[in-house]
Amino acid sequence: MSMIQSGRVNLRSDHATETRGGQTGTFTRVSFPTPFPADAEVIVQTTVQTFNGPESPGVRLHDVDRTGFLIRLNELHSSGTGTSDGKHVEETIGWTAYTI
Repeated sequence: MSMIQSGRVNLRSDHATETRGGQTGTFTRVSFPTPFPADAEVIVQTTVQTFNGPESPGVRLHDVDRTGFLIRLNELHSSGTGTSDGKHVEETIGWTAYTI
C-alpha cells in the first residue's frame, strides 16, 4: 500500500553554494508528520511556491528516510552577472513524500 504526505517549509539561503557533496551543515531538517513504515522506500518531490527574489532558486535534498529529509535552498543564477553566490531570500517550498 502506498502512502503520501505533504507539507511546506519556508527557507532562505544565507550561505554560499555548497560545492562538496555531503556537506549538509547549512541544510534544514524536515520531519514527516507521521513516520513512514520501517521498510518503506520514500521519494520526496519539491516545488518552489513563491517568487520573492528575482533570481532563480534551486532546491537540494539529502538524507531522505522514513522520518524526514534535509533540504537547502540555493540560488542558481543571478540576473546581473550570470553567476550566483548561492544566497537567496526566503521562499516557500512545497513538498510531497511518497512510498514506492
